[in-house]
Amino acid sequence: MSRPGLSCPGCGSSNVVEDDLYCQSQLVCVDCGSVVSEGVLANDPVGGSDVSYSRTTAVAKRPCTNLIKGLQRLKAICRTLRVHGEIEDLSQTYYNQAYQHESFIKVSLQKKEVLAGCCVLVSCRLLNWPITLGTISCLLDADSMVVGVVYQEMIKILNIKAPIINITDVMEAHSQEYKISSPHVPEEFAENSKDLTKRAVALVELAADSWIVTGRKPIPIMMAAIYLAWQSLKPTKPRLKFSLDKFCQMAKVNKHKPAMKRIAEMKEVLCKLGQEIPWIREEVTPDNVIKQVEDIVQYRYALLRRALRTHENALLECEASCEDSLTAPSQTSELVEKTPNSSSVEQCEPKAKNTERAGDGDDIPFTVSEPHGDPQDSQDPTPNWGKRVLFAPPCVIHAKKRRVAQPELKDVTGDEEISDSEIDSYIRTPREARDFALTQKMLSTSESKKS
Repeated sequence: MSRPGLSCPGCGSSNVVEDDLYCQSQLVCVDCGSVVSEGVLANDPVGGSDVSYSRTTAVAKRPCTNLIKGLQRLKAICRTLRVHGEIEDLSQTYYNQAYQHESFIKVSLQKKEVLAGCCVLVSCRLLNWPITLGTISCLLDADSMVVGVVYQEMIKILNIKAPIINITDVMEAHSQEYKISSPHVPEEFAENSKDLTKRAVALVELAADSWIVTGRKPIPIMMAAIYLAWQSLKPTKPRLKFSLDKFCQMAKVNKHKPAMKRIAEMKEVLCKLGQEIPWIREEVTPDNVIKQVEDIVQYRYALLRRALRTHENALLECEASCEDSLTAPSQTSELVEKTPNSSSVEQCEPKAKNTERAGDGDDIPFTVSEPHGDPQDSQDPTPNWGKRVLFAPPCVIHAKKRRVAQPELKDVTGDEEISDSEIDSYIRTPREARDFALTQKMLSTSESKKS
């Protein structure tokens, strides 16, 4: 194929065509055979595309997009929590290490985002910055169970020994989330953050002494303590009528359902201690115990010792009265005639309850198995000791009943052995025999009259 516009420099002919010589294309004059142009291979690349110099000489790989987004999310969490630069740098270091690990490199984007929050959490705990797992879950808008699983997996992979934080150290940071200062709420509902934190910490310490904190999540306990502290600092009618829902709406925080149970448990402990205050003559109930919180918190150690002493004395009086009733034969026979299926120790139970109400306001009955009662009730060899003491862990007081393995059903062949108790149930008493004979006689008489 001739090329228009080209001429041979030797003979001046315009008959110039392309001639492929191996892999190099040349322009050759047909008339004289001279090469018009060459070196096309050096000027025009054959196949492939241009590669930039920076790409051919790159030493380090560029971080992927998800890693960059994760680091940006981590920085945003640090800015929201207002932590110092050392925590932010440590969080980025842990995130880069965990992200490159095989356990996190091929996971969902949600798990990678949760990983960023977990790195911030462990960095805060290592550098004594009080942040809870619930706070991180709220910032990430993720389930606390998912955050907890990723956190445990991360510290195991990176071999980090994170310290366990104390709930009282977190109270100050947690109480600042409640917008109940004077610029946010009316003056009658406003409260100083320092006073609120001090009273809430005292209530949490009292809850720890009475086993309420044991095995519980910290956020509902802190919410209950802040709510009761807010009411007790100024126990006016408007505050006492404020429910937890309205309080959370006013403070602009999300309500946790378990906080209602923690409030009831704390009020129960406050009532037990409030009844030991010498200058209080009226009965202390959950409705009016908020007014006595300041005195209870101030003298809580003395009130705890006094309540335990009163409870021990009540138990000793109950045991003494039960022993007296057991040694009196006439009283014992009368009790057995009245209630043949109950023991004399159980007859002492109402007296013990009255004594304990006068002492500490808590009902702690004795649980004694009945000797002639239901055999299923008497099979429990370990009675609930949590009901005998004044303060006990919730898992002991409200112990879950273990499921009893049901025996497998066997085919009845008729050759099974019959126990003596079962045989006795089939044998009729003389009275039953007379009644049965009388019934048969009446039936036969009625049939004869009909015929």
